[in-house]
This record gives sequence, C-alpha cells and structure tokens, in this order.
Amino acid sequence: MNRVFTRPGTKRTDAAGAAPADWRSTLQRRVVVTACLLLTWAAGIEARLVYLQVVDRADLADRATRQQSQTFKPPAKRGDIVDRQGRVLATSVDAATIFVVPSAVTDERAWVTKICGALGDCTAKERADLIDRLQHQRNFAYIRRQVSDEVAERVKALNLDGIGFTKESRRYYPAKELASHVLGFVGLDNRGLAGIESAYDSQIRGKEGKVLVQTDAKRHAFSRSERPPTAGASIELSIDEYLQHVVERELHAGVVQNHALGGTALVMDPHTGEILAMANEPTFDPNAYRDSTQIERRNRAVQDLYEPGSTFKVVTASGAIEERLMPIDTMIDVRGGRIQIGPRIVRDTHDYGVLSFQDVIVKSSNVGAIKIGFKLGTDRLSDYVQRFGFGHPVSPDFPSESPGIVWDRAKWTDSALASVSMGYQVGVTPLQMVSAVSAVANGGEYVEPRVVRAEYRDNRRFQVKPKSLRRIIGADTAASMTGIMENVVEHGTGTLAKIAGYSVAGKTGTANKLVNGRYSLDTYASFVGFLPSRNPVVTILVVLDSPRGPNGHFGGPVSAPIFKRIAETTLRYLGVAPSINPAPPVLVRQEDTDSLPVVEALDTSHTESVEDVPGTVPSVIGLSAREATRKIVAAGLTARLSGNGYVIAQHPLPGEPIVEGLACELTLDRTPQRSSTAAP
Repeated sequence: MNRVFTRPGTKRTDAAGAAPADWRSTLQRRVVVTACLLLTWAAGIEARLVYLQVVDRADLADRATRQQSQTFKPPAKRGDIVDRQGRVLATSVDAATIFVVPSAVTDERAWVTKICGALGDCTAKERADLIDRLQHQRNFAYIRRQVSDEVAERVKALNLDGIGFTKESRRYYPAKELASHVLGFVGLDNRGLAGIESAYDSQIRGKEGKVLVQTDAKRHAFSRSERPPTAGASIELSIDEYLQHVVERELHAGVVQNHALGGTALVMDPHTGEILAMANEPTFDPNAYRDSTQIERRNRAVQDLYEPGSTFKVVTASGAIEERLMPIDTMIDVRGGRIQIGPRIVRDTHDYGVLSFQDVIVKSSNVGAIKIGFKLGTDRLSDYVQRFGFGHPVSPDFPSESPGIVWDRAKWTDSALASVSMGYQVGVTPLQMVSAVSAVANGGEYVEPRVVRAEYRDNRRFQVKPKSLRRIIGADTAASMTGIMENVVEHGTGTLAKIAGYSVAGKTGTANKLVNGRYSLDTYASFVGFLPSRNPVVTILVVLDSPRGPNGHFGGPVSAPIFKRIAETTLRYLGVAPSINPAPPVLVRQEDTDSLPVVEALDTSHTESVEDVPGTVPSVIGLSAREATRKIVAAGLTARLSGNGYVIAQHPLPGEPIVEGLACELTLDRTPQRSSTAAP
C-alpha cells in the first residue's frame, strides 16, 4: 500500500489532484470583486460620458467654439449727413484706438506713468483705472479710443510691452458748431445719441460685418469666413449751410447785445414745411460733446417750452375771423387799459381807448384780445389751439420734441380763457409757433415741419415729400390776418422789422417767465413773421430768453431787429425780387444791322414752347429760384440750383418724362439772357 507524503506548509490534494474547497471559494471571491470593480469603473465611465455628452454638452461645445474660433465684428461706416446743397455736415473718419494685453505687462505703475506721459492729459482717476485694468489678468483692455494720429504716434514710439493699435470709425463734423443741435452727436460705440444722428440711427449706422477665424490647438488659423459691413444710408437735410451760418451768427449777436440767457431762431419754407435753418444759443461742438454741458446741448427749438405771449394772438384773431364773429373793422372798447376777470386784473401797456379789431392786434392790446377770446368762447378757441398744432409733437424728425402744454378745455375757467387768448397759460415750442404762423403765410394749410429732405440708399435718392396735414383756416381768413400782420410791422409794435422794398407780415410777443409758480420780471421776447407777405418764401421766428440789455425786454425792440437782419440776408441769398415798387423787367440789349442800340424785352417765348403735362418735367425758365423750386417740387422732382436770380436753363428739358428720384438741375443768373434752348 502506497503512502502520500506532503511537504510542510503545503495543502494536501487527493489522488485526482483536486484543490481543496477553500481555495476555490477564494478564487470565486476574487473574481467577483474584480468584476464588481470593472463594472463600477465601466458605470462611472458611462455616467461621465452621459454627463459630458448630454448634461454639459452645450457648455463644452461653447467653450470649444471659443477656443477654436474667434469672431470679430467690424463696425459699419455711418452714412453722411449733408445739407440741401449736398455740402457735408457730418461724416465718418478712421481713428486709432489704443489697447493693451494686461498679462504682458509686468510693472503696472511704471507702464502707466509712461503711457500717460504720451497721452498728455491723464487725470488721477484715469491713472487709477488703468492700473486696475492691468492688475486683472485679462487678454484685452482699452487704453483710449479714437485718438488723434499724433497721440497714436507718441504711444507707438514708446514701444511698450502689450500695446496694440486698431482702427475705429469716428464721427467728424467739419463745420463744428454749425447746426449742432439738429445733427446731434455719436458715442464711442458708433451709435447716435442726439439729434438726427439718434432719430435716424438705424438707417445711418448700417450693419456691422462678421469675420470668423478658426484655429487649431497651436492657435494657427486654418479657416476664415467674412461678411463685410454694410455702409449706412446718407441723410440730406432741408438745412441750408449758408443760411444756418447767418442765423447762428445773428442770433449770437442778438443774445450778446441784449444780455440774454439764450435764444432760438428758425427759418422755414411755409409752403413745404422745410426748415432752412434752426439755431440755438448757447451752442456746442459735437466733435467734443463731452466738454459741453447739458444746457448747451439742449435743442431749445423743439424741447424748451415758453408762453408765447402776444404772438399767440394770431391764433385768437384767426379763430374769430374764421368763425365770422367779428369783422376786422369791429370796434372794441379797451378804455381804461384794464379788465377784471374775477379777482384778477389784466392791464395794457397803454390806455388805447376804443380800437378796431385790426388795431387790437396791431397795438397788441391784451384787453382787446381777451374780449375777442370771450367772444370766441372756450370750445372754439380750444379747437383752434389744437388745429394750429399746439399740445402735441408736430415733426417726426425730432423724437425728443416736447408736445407742449395745453389745458383740457374742461378745466378752462374764465381766467384761463382770458390767459390763453393773449398767449399765457399755454406752453409751446418755437417749432410749433413757426409752424402755426406758416399756416397763415401759405393760405391756411398746416404743413408738417421737416428737417430731413431725402435719404440715399443703394445709390438711390428717396425724397421726403411735403405733407399738408389739414386746412385750419380759409384763404380769406389767412389774407385778412396777413393784412393785419403787415400793419403790425408798418404802424404797430413791429416797426423795427421793416425791410426796404419788401412787405413784411409779423407779430411781436412778450411774456413774463414763470419761475417756481410765480411770474418774474424776466421775459421771453419774440418776433415771428413771413415775407414777402403776399408771396412768402420764408417764415422766421426769433425768441430770446430773459433779455436784460439796453433795448429792454419787449419783443419789438429786442427780437424784431434780429429778424430783420436774418430776413435781409435770406432774401439776397435766395434772389427774391423786391415786392414794393419792384424794378422794371430786366431788359437785354441787342445791336441791329445799323449797329444802333435797340432795347428789347427778354424773350421768354421758349418757356411756353412745351406745355406742362402731368407726368412730365415742367418748364421753369424765367422764374425766380423760389417759384421754380416750388413748381419742381410740386411735380414730384428735386431741384438742384446753381447761381442766383432767375432760371436761365434747366435739365432735364421741359416735357421729358418724370423719373422717380430724378433731380432737376437749374441754372440761375441775376440778369437773364436770351436762350434758344432750355438745356444747360
């Protein structure tokens, strides 16, 4: 019988070589543990994959895009703003912008000292801000935007670490303060902040471009796609640069002479509603608008309210004439120079005794105006106040325009009716006032006032056509009011507005300023009028705030002379012939066969050779600049004038079909010449 020997420390096996049961259980446990570990590891991997690919997918994709792609948005170039003659009032130019990579700067304070030395005008606050930006480890920070080329060259010469330069578009106003309140200004982000720049920002700004650059792990670009920026539309204003300069010059002189706090002057075409000039004092330079105050940047013509005083009597008188309540020769008792309404007493400057309806306006009697207002009544006067455009904005070109203040008629007491009748207890803007008087000038139509004349998009010109909103008084009423306003200038309170050779219709206005609920001794002195009165080419308004000079504080001696100076230059510039005792027709000399001088009237037969047919270019040969422009605009065309005086040539020729957006070139001369053709 064989025996089985085992070494010490070894387990016994049976004759078949099988391991004992405890060894197998150990192996099984190890397999189970390993399997569990593998399953746990696999589950963790799967969970992580699910989290990354499902839960956190959007964030990771965005991070990958930022790392692998860079997007730049080149700004669009803003469109130009030009005057009615195409002269540039606002344009865009390239300017250098300085930036820094903060992580590349080691000694922040020394770096800032050097950069401020080159910039030349760093404040203590700006130094602190620069140091703060550098201490934050960013990839980009602005140093200063839109600097001059000289400043950029000085900074570049320092050769500092981390400095970089880029080009940005900066708004530039070549005429500086000229029409600054109309134009407005643009911020660093290329967006309009005021004036036309703001009102038409979406059209002028254009659309920014987009450049997409894709890079690999080493930041090497391997793909680039680009969408170039789209330039903005250009805006043509109704403003005339020369007239704007004249109005600003005369307004400034008037404010200084009369020691006034400020003032506004407006020149408007009463037939089209186009504003030829809009000036405010004080003013500012939009190239450096940050250096100006809010008061200087305020467009008084559309934002400031004032009680118009006696200029508002035009509304009261027009309503009474239109309603046929009082003929202009009606006699009105104003004896005593005072009238009592409840506990309130209203006085005239003089005791006029008994005045005709016409003389109430000519001599600007408050007592007479109140009696006319009472005859008209609350409801009817309130209606005419609304018809004449008061109490609501009147132009779409000025989003910041004040609507004015007109009380609800239900709140009108007898005292309120008396106040409104003579131009108190109602707040108006200068733009509303000049628009209202323009309705009298043009025969009774209220025309929407505009400062934007056309828009240029895609090399096409889109004209803003004049818009007559409503008829507010009849032509007969307008003619009667014109006659009354002529007498104001000839014999009444506006004699300082007389212009030799021209008939002028106007009205003075003086209203005490309301300060903290009480009327002060300071006034708003104004004058509004149109000329030549029977065929007006312009309506002009002048308003001075708190005049305290040697001419006093009334509208007649303060504002009428400013009106006169503006009007005289305007008439000369537009080539308007005298309306009082005009010179005989222009004659041209011809030499006959015997070399004897023969005087012959200007041959204008060619102006009748082509009959004006709807849909075709009208003939304007021999007409004045204003008459020709009005006829051309009425036909749906745009007039571009060169020279002064009368039209001697036009293109396109009369009778040619009208093409939308077409401009009619008119050549003018003060001494018309013979011409056998209408072509220039």
